[in-house]
Amino acid sequence: MTSAEPLRERLVTTGVTMLEDVGARELGLRAIAREAGVSHGAPRRYFPTHNALLAAIAAHGYADLRAEIDAAQGDTAFERVRRTCLIYIRFATARPEMFTLMFRHDLLEGAGENLRANWTLPLFTRWRQLVADCGGADADERALSLWTQLHGIAVVVANRSIEAVAPGTDIEALVARAVARHLAPHPG
Repeated sequence: MTSAEPLRERLVTTGVTMLEDVGARELGLRAIAREAGVSHGAPRRYFPTHNALLAAIAAHGYADLRAEIDAAQGDTAFERVRRTCLIYIRFATARPEMFTLMFRHDLLEGAGENLRANWTLPLFTRWRQLVADCGGADADERALSLWTQLHGIAVVVANRSIEAVAPGTDIEALVARAVARHLAPHPG
């Protein structure tokens, strides 16, 4: 972050940096302004509400996640899906507050950034294509089923709930089984 960075971007970058330390509930406009070294009223020029700033921060998280997913490599479509799943879980684990914020459409709907159209739907479209590349019928249904299971795994791993019920779980093996279960050919 530099003072040469445009103020709107500096505020978002500061918010992204602060998010993991304080959480979305405590990440206020004044705190971000203070950390960015600007007056407490400065954020209002760009973000009329707290949720508008949170939406801009969430968009930054979506961009980061998308870049990581786009870099996923694999010799087969199945391997690309498995690696994408692991990237998703690593992202959730490394940045749990960001991960949680990104999927709070109930909080961020209408707050700006048009997260659903600009980020969530394109990310899911990419996911559906990865699943479709694996072949088989009902790619849309399998993509949705696998993603809901993956998202659940990501949440319980990120908030460490899995350690309470299944300590020592091999997350990579859990993901591999989930992928195999959802992408295995089904008898017609």
